[in-house]
Amino acid sequence: MATNQSFFNGFQVNRTLLAGGAVFTGVGALLGATGAVMVCVALATAGRQWVRGMDTPPTAMAQRALSGAKAASAAGWDAWRAEQVSPN
Repeated sequence: MATNQSFFNGFQVNRTLLAGGAVFTGVGALLGATGAVMVCVALATAGRQWVRGMDTPPTAMAQRALSGAKAASAAGWDAWRAEQVSPN
């Protein structure tokens, strides 16, 4: 069986070399994906440990920030309404 196949008037492809390149590309992609998964797992584990070590949980900090934002919004709304009612 011939290893070279002719296409389009003289354009020849070495099929063995092409298949070898495809195999190495697949192996490289698999290794790259495995490395990316390992990095993600390491970062997620470190993030969980960091959150567990915090004095105040993130949910409590978010609730505090939300209540502060609501209070600021209400104060701004009240100030705007008071300005609209004044005769000046």
